[in-house]
Amino acid sequence: MRSTVGWVPVTSRTLIKNLAALPDGPVSVAGWVDTVRDQKKVQFVILRDETGAVQLVNPAVRELDPEGVSVGAAEALALTESISGLSHGTFVRVMGELKHDERVKLGGLEVKIGDLEVVTAALEIPIAADSGLDKRMDWRFLDLRHPKQNLIFRIQTTFLHALRTYWVEHEFVEVQTPKLMASPSESRAELFQLEYFDTTAYLAQSPQHFKQMAQSAGFGKIFEVGPAFRADPSFTSRHATEFTSIDTEVSWIDTHEDVMRLHEELMVAGFTAVVEKHGAEVAELFGIELTVPTTPFPRIPLAEAKQIVADHGYVVPRADADMDPEGERRISQYVKETYGHDFVFLTDYASTIRPFYHMRHEDDPSLTKSYDLIYNGTEISTGAQREHRVEVLVAQAESMGLDPEELGTYLEFFKYGVPPHGGFGMGLARVLMLMLGEGSIRETTYLFRGPTRLLP
Repeated sequence: MRSTVGWVPVTSRTLIKNLAALPDGPVSVAGWVDTVRDQKKVQFVILRDETGAVQLVNPAVRELDPEGVSVGAAEALALTESISGLSHGTFVRVMGELKHDERVKLGGLEVKIGDLEVVTAALEIPIAADSGLDKRMDWRFLDLRHPKQNLIFRIQTTFLHALRTYWVEHEFVEVQTPKLMASPSESRAELFQLEYFDTTAYLAQSPQHFKQMAQSAGFGKIFEVGPAFRADPSFTSRHATEFTSIDTEVSWIDTHEDVMRLHEELMVAGFTAVVEKHGAEVAELFGIELTVPTTPFPRIPLAEAKQIVADHGYVVPRADADMDPEGERRISQYVKETYGHDFVFLTDYASTIRPFYHMRHEDDPSLTKSYDLIYNGTEISTGAQREHRVEVLVAQAESMGLDPEELGTYLEFFKYGVPPHGGFGMGLARVLMLMLGEGSIRETTYLFRGPTRLLP
């Protein structure tokens, strides 16, 4: 059995990112061919793996001495011909001599090729870095080879690891809730319905009900990172029919302010990790200087936020509705100019535009103890204190036209004791899109699903 270090077999290869720390000498590298410069007397190959790129060099041998053919000369000619035939995207394994040379523009080192093995040859790559988004999505497995696309998912890994570290260190319990549901999770809008043996099932829009069940179960604090589904026919840059939702729920809160403070701390933890590990790469590939947000984030009641944007020349079309996308952009611009902040909590949403399970203010039942978190002009999350009194839940559900019979299992959670609690759900792809200044969540979703896309 071969020993391993960090899940990479010791005998197989050296990751390109680790070459700079090695002394000159024998080395094995592997990856795909990025470019080939096949000059008369020398050949250069840019080899790329999942961690970076390195220059390979080979003194070209174009013909054999007619007076005698040595084994070494024949092998050198074969190597030259093999390199000349390499296509972009071909995966190769190379044994060679590592040499540090500050004159080499790519990383100050190169590998002189001793032996080259073509692992799998590639056809002509059908996309380029400047191809249209739809075409790149058609060839997503090739699009993801680009360093910029690759970095997105390394950032995602770092961000989620930081959040999970925070949760675990603060004694949260991780749960995995079912995505097949016997009844609608919030309403019948935007639901995927499917046959389930001799009955009907629905794909979960969120883990909301099951997060709350955990509070009744006495878990206290829980989190989940998992898929959610919305049968939303939108073709906007920020909507998807399947997305990754970051959810958390906590017991024994006093108000939604407790949830907002938790939310702030999680975002600071995630951004701190990303800035520390990837800040320089983000600046190089995305042209963005990431910073860690300061706390507390600004908080503005929704009605006040609408008045602010109206005073600055934009009236949200419906007075009884949520903040629309243009309103979100306008209030973010105001917060950036006034507070120098990229985040803002919009609070105290009207009960008519919030789910029935959001707790309402005691002194004004027309308002809920809820919020949306806006980041760089776009909503990324909704949070609230939940209503934990079953008789109030039933009344609020009926007031919104819901049948308590269809909420039977959910309502059972509250008949046997449940503490005051609250939480939030947040779209992962939206956070990454706004963090990196991308124009669509298609860029920050590994494999996007929308109304017209089920492949690849």
